[in-house]
Amino acid sequence: MHLARHTTTTLGESLDSAEVVLLPTGSVEQHGPALPLGTDFMAAEAVADAVADRDDVVCLPTLPVGVSEHHRQFDGTLWTDPETFENYVSDVLSSMASHGVRKAVIVNGHGGNTDAITRAARRLRREETAFAAPWNWWSNLEGLDAELFGQAGIGHADEVETSMVMHIQGDLVREENLEDAEDGAADSWGKSVHGANVGFDTADFSESGAVGHPTSGSPGAGKQLFAKATDELDALVDWLCETQFEALLPEGHR
Repeated sequence: MHLARHTTTTLGESLDSAEVVLLPTGSVEQHGPALPLGTDFMAAEAVADAVADRDDVVCLPTLPVGVSEHHRQFDGTLWTDPETFENYVSDVLSSMASHGVRKAVIVNGHGGNTDAITRAARRLRREETAFAAPWNWWSNLEGLDAELFGQAGIGHADEVETSMVMHIQGDLVREENLEDAEDGAADSWGKSVHGANVGFDTADFSESGAVGHPTSGSPGAGKQLFAKATDELDALVDWLCETQFEALLPEGHR
């Protein structure tokens, strides 16, 4: 069920069966000249939405703006401070815990959010407020990306993200710009000099803002990636439903 589509009365009647909260998070940031600024939150939202029809799940509204200052030189990028984002995620999940749903999955679509999300999850668990599992939609592809594209891993506005957006929001992909995105893309994330990371911003190492090979993306690949991600999220929700909340708390605090 989707929390925002309920009234306070109908939600109260439905919460008795809810076991797990889904909180989609992402970003509004540059994804090169071919993909929309909302790529990350759109992907997270779509994957969460595919699992939200379960009676034991309550899906929250997406938090669209994340930790993205490293893309600031590109038009349209929005960002918030990591501590602000951490507190926001924690506050939202604390709110749901007050309504009795204390297990959650943070369905994330932006790698830059990961540290802040992990800190929020650790705090919620330490304080025994809630147990929140940080989860990136691409985190358990089990080699599907390598099978589809000949290499593992996810870059930025690359073949993986391009394929996903082609599947979930194909009308927003500017396919005529994919070659420009790839021509100005970096082969890998970051810039290193004698072992030191000196590529603090994406503009330091990518002309187009992309990292990877976006021209290799396809709707068919996106359909497979989406199916794999939703299957993994569904299985994670099953595990949380089957696990007692007390068993998820830190050792020594049970």
